[in-house]
Amino acid sequence: MAAFGRLLDVMDELREKCPWDRKQTNESLRSNTIEEVFELCDALMREDNHEICKELGDVLLHVVFYAKIGSEKGEFDIADVCNKLCDKLIFRHPHVYGEQKASSAGEVKVIWEQVKQKEKDGNKTVLGGVPEALPSIIKAYRIQDKARGVGFDWEHREDVWDKVHEEINELRAEMDKDDVQRSTEEFGDFLFSLINAARLYHINPDNALEKTNRKFIKRFNYVEAAAKASGRPLTDLSLEEMDSLWRRAKLEA
Repeated sequence: MAAFGRLLDVMDELREKCPWDRKQTNESLRSNTIEEVFELCDALMREDNHEICKELGDVLLHVVFYAKIGSEKGEFDIADVCNKLCDKLIFRHPHVYGEQKASSAGEVKVIWEQVKQKEKDGNKTVLGGVPEALPSIIKAYRIQDKARGVGFDWEHREDVWDKVHEEINELRAEMDKDDVQRSTEEFGDFLFSLINAARLYHINPDNALEKTNRKFIKRFNYVEAAAKASGRPLTDLSLEEMDSLWRRAKLEA
């Protein structure tokens, strides 16, 4: 594709002529890469196609940048990156490129996990491919999903609610004792069971929580703006007054 070739040419020129681009390393770029991925995720949550296109470009720049650095070290280049990805996709899709059959997305995910275990340099354990640095909610979801891939899952998804109720009862019991350490452990168990329920009902818990974060921010901003419009700082409002504005925000914001 001409556009991709143009990007590679621009990267070559920047690496040669721009002092900032020339001094970058894998380590120096890492934090920027994380920021760019989160900015893309933010645009995806807002379903802002203009920003999604822009942020995808920023993420792609980092892929090309790392490949350029790898090429300069004589370790790999962008062609190696693309070819390794294609080889992996073909190997992990035997239902498309081989004789195996899959008629649903669920069956494909099972095949994907099984094939990953067979890869020469693949994960030596079922959960070995879950990155340590993942945010906790996403990590819990991925752990549960990988366990499901080898059959370790609830037989009927409705059964998970017994576990959720069990965990919240254990949490409340420890909180009533004011045992912070045990309460922390039980709170984690409760969250893990709730994330399991979300997974079983095809809800992404991270996306769900982010939607609620955004909803809360929007409504709280409404309350703050309403207080300011009345000539009073938010701190001067009683809890009852703020609650009244909050109920109005739920209707309007």
